[in-house]
Amino acid sequence: MASEKINTSDHLNYNTVYQSQGGYPQGGYPQGAYPQAGYPQGGYPQGGYPQAGYPSGGYPPPPQPGFQPAGYGAQGYGDPAGYAGQGSNFGEDADVKGFDFNEQSIRKSFIRKVYGILMCQLLVTLSFITLFLYHTPTKLWVQRNTFMFWIAFAVVLVTLIAMACCHSVRRTAPMNFIFLGIFTVAESFLLGVTSSMYASDAVMIAVGLTAAVCLALTLFAFQTKWDFTVMGGALLCATVVLLIFGIVAIFVPGKTMTLIYASLGALIFSLYLIYDTQLMMGGKHKFTISPEEYVFAALNLYLDIINIFIYILTIIGAVRD
Repeated sequence: MASEKINTSDHLNYNTVYQSQGGYPQGGYPQGAYPQAGYPQGGYPQGGYPQAGYPSGGYPPPPQPGFQPAGYGAQGYGDPAGYAGQGSNFGEDADVKGFDFNEQSIRKSFIRKVYGILMCQLLVTLSFITLFLYHTPTKLWVQRNTFMFWIAFAVVLVTLIAMACCHSVRRTAPMNFIFLGIFTVAESFLLGVTSSMYASDAVMIAVGLTAAVCLALTLFAFQTKWDFTVMGGALLCATVVLLIFGIVAIFVPGKTMTLIYASLGALIFSLYLIYDTQLMMGGKHKFTISPEEYVFAALNLYLDIINIFIYILTIIGAVRD
């Protein structure tokens, strides 16, 4: 108790003397005397405070698991492990929105997904064509029930318009896969009915030629330095001209007219295949398709291949007739 009284008395004397002299001595506080406000609770941080002061707005929050904003780690606030200098963390799935489509890993994953969906569509279509071509009871049943053709045609139109016009339909899973599956089955049914009107060897020749043409055009689209993504307007005009020419060909039938019409159609949709492939690739091309549109990209490529097959089959049939 005596020592506490002495210290308290000394502390009051020090404060009285220092305040009367206009402040505290330059040499610092004497032992046993502390400033009135006291030191901060918890003590000073190890290593001291930064010399340049605190950053405006305070320090950023600690990194959370998952995705990080672009540029995180560039200002010294931390760099995700394994991605030093890149400024972002790709997390578990790279095929999500919020990332630059020019990133190589995102583009490759997007292309793999599109071609995976496309291969499933083509396998379903080829199965229907084979069934209608070689299974006689099925072929006879379709020929007796022509209303099935028009039902499938209506389903194709409805699902195609829904996927082309509604972003939520083609971007929201599993709705996009449901609509794409219904469209693929209906379109495969139509192709099966159409193929059953031709000889089996003619159909197989058309399938082989379509596969060869599409493979060659796809490799060309991946390798060429020409940018076909700027040809969207020209291809649209060519499609309108082809549509008008097809209406005229209905009223002016003939082998020559059919050959010209089918040849123009095969040429235009071959250009469309290159165009849609480069839209999917992105990178050096002027226009690209979003990585969220993998269903729409697969639908475009599927329609291009199907139209090329139909026009090649029409050419073979016209030559044989």
